[in-house]
Amino acid sequence: MSSTISSQRSNPWISCRKSKETSKLRLFCLPYAGGSPLIYRKWGSRLHAAVEVCPVNLPGRSPRASEPSFVNLFDLSQAVGKGILPHCDKPFAVFGHSFGAMLAFEVARYLRRQHLNGPVHLFVSGRRAPQVPDEDPPTYNLPRDAFIQELKRINGTPKEVLEHDELVEMFLPMIQADFQACQTYEFTPEPPLDCGITAFCGLTDDEETRERVEPWREQTTRSFSLLELPGDHFFIHSSEDLLLQTMDRQLQQLLRRLP
Repeated sequence: MSSTISSQRSNPWISCRKSKETSKLRLFCLPYAGGSPLIYRKWGSRLHAAVEVCPVNLPGRSPRASEPSFVNLFDLSQAVGKGILPHCDKPFAVFGHSFGAMLAFEVARYLRRQHLNGPVHLFVSGRRAPQVPDEDPPTYNLPRDAFIQELKRINGTPKEVLEHDELVEMFLPMIQADFQACQTYEFTPEPPLDCGITAFCGLTDDEETRERVEPWREQTTRSFSLLELPGDHFFIHSSEDLLLQTMDRQLQQLLRRLP
């Protein structure tokens, strides 16, 4: 067994069900607020065989539930950047949905500031461009019951969690921490990234609309594409097949351009 694969299995930041020694490209996947690596459990078998899907384990959720969650996006982006660094020994792309999209963007910028290898492509999903201000009032600091009602409204937390007090008490601090990290984020202008960006948005997402997602093009000097998929903010689930088909085509294009 190679030292790379051995270290990959022991790295708490990376969750790969089966390492691919023959992979040519890694895809690091970051969850939405309150999400876990299980979101991406099927992706490895549904994308090109040369792509190794590597879900990223964030503190505060399984399998790192005993660790405190980050409440600052910049601090978390640095920690993630350092965590994935041992596995940036081959070309890689990054995918993130909603909160994960902002995190993916800041991880890429952190790696660049450190003069380290950055992603060959960034997939950002269900999130407005970072320079587009969020004028809605924060919700992470709402009273418990009001925050739970907000989770029900956005329809991103399983009902079986919200209907059981023990599960609510277990997951609520982590979800609130993710919301705080995202809702207190302040964009700092830097030069655009030197990698292509593909942005996705939901056709019936009332908040992260096409008009708010389209300005992601300003964050790259390379190619940019924007695709609308059927569904609301969580089209990542309802339109997963179409999302993966689209990503697979673009990943194969990236593979063909690799040395």
